[in-house]
Amino acid sequence: MTVSSTVFQNAHVFDGERFLPEPTDIVFTGPTVAAVGPQAGSDPAFANASVIDCTGKTVLPGLIDLHIHSTTSNPGSLQAFTEPFSLQFYESVRNLEATLRAGITSARDAGGADLGTKLAVDSGLIKGPRLRLAISIMSQTGGHADFWQPSGAESPTMGSHPGRPSGIADGVEEVRKVTRRMLRAGADQIKICSTGGVLSPTDDPRHSQFTEAEIRVIVEEAEAQGKYVMAHAQGAAGIKNALRMGVRTIEHGIYLDDEAIALFLEKNAYLVPTLAAPEAVIRKAATGQSGLSPLVIAKAHQVIDIHRESIRRAVTAGVRIAMGTDSGVGVHGENLQELALLAGVGMTLEQVLAATTSVAGELITPLGSVGRLAPSYVADAVVLNARLDSVEQLATLPTMIDQVWKDGRNQFPV
Repeated sequence: MTVSSTVFQNAHVFDGERFLPEPTDIVFTGPTVAAVGPQAGSDPAFANASVIDCTGKTVLPGLIDLHIHSTTSNPGSLQAFTEPFSLQFYESVRNLEATLRAGITSARDAGGADLGTKLAVDSGLIKGPRLRLAISIMSQTGGHADFWQPSGAESPTMGSHPGRPSGIADGVEEVRKVTRRMLRAGADQIKICSTGGVLSPTDDPRHSQFTEAEIRVIVEEAEAQGKYVMAHAQGAAGIKNALRMGVRTIEHGIYLDDEAIALFLEKNAYLVPTLAAPEAVIRKAATGQSGLSPLVIAKAHQVIDIHRESIRRAVTAGVRIAMGTDSGVGVHGENLQELALLAGVGMTLEQVLAATTSVAGELITPLGSVGRLAPSYVADAVVLNARLDSVEQLATLPTMIDQVWKDGRNQFPV
């Protein structure tokens, strides 16, 4: 069977690391990037290719969000107590399509989506980015992902079901068993909480959760299966505990100190800032209809400036920054708001785009498959309707999206 090719001709191209000399052609053959370069589409091998004139347009690799919660639309809200349990799964269909429309072609679900969601996307049953799953968030009793309430009720937000086992565990042997359950359920990476958080009203983001011994075992179990651990970590002590024990990515990183920043560099670990998350809480609270606890709203106000300054210091120090949004806290489909926020803490245009493509791609399996426009990579691309060449344009980037390509196919043809 003949495999069709598509040539994106005469484009302004960011390849995942840098902007290429102009004009540049990109050739997709089937689901794979076949060639990138000046007049690459003129090769006789592509004589029968479909041609898209990209003169005056920008082509980016498919974008990557390393922290979404596709089954949640307002976590921490008291409304979850009154909604039918199954509603979250139907909402995820809408959420995933909105994420793909934003140009996000790959994403890590940081807790909530189960293997069925991933298979629904992969089979074409629903539209969405290719997913890498955490299944459930692992937490100690009374930790950030323990949704028990002082009334004795337990919030159904990310509640357990056959495809999403409970992530609550205490002690070395119990965390070992729960990690294995997550892997059995289809986890591509393990998500833990090594500190409290903003959305959990009964704990403090600065306080540590899980002991170093517990974290070490979780990392060992994940690595034994070729996987890694991502940690919700906001307080400095819990961030450092996670990094010392081999956690590969730190999510949020609100209270960084010099020692934590040095550990990132020593361990070659990644920081996923999710600067948009506290902003989303504050924005929702301003409507008066968020359903969020006053304690949650107060914590968001408390951390927002500290968060920005911590990430600014990490950027200056050269910590490896990768893009993630915590969408679900914010609105699915508004993921690209994070890019302007990253620029606001000192990242250049190319650094922000790399954080959202090639750097983030280093955390999506199989390695070397996504995040770049380069031969043998997956044929994902975002075509912008204008030339992107200034950091100021990141604020309006969502309005510039013209086409989203995933696996060599235009996902939303006009």
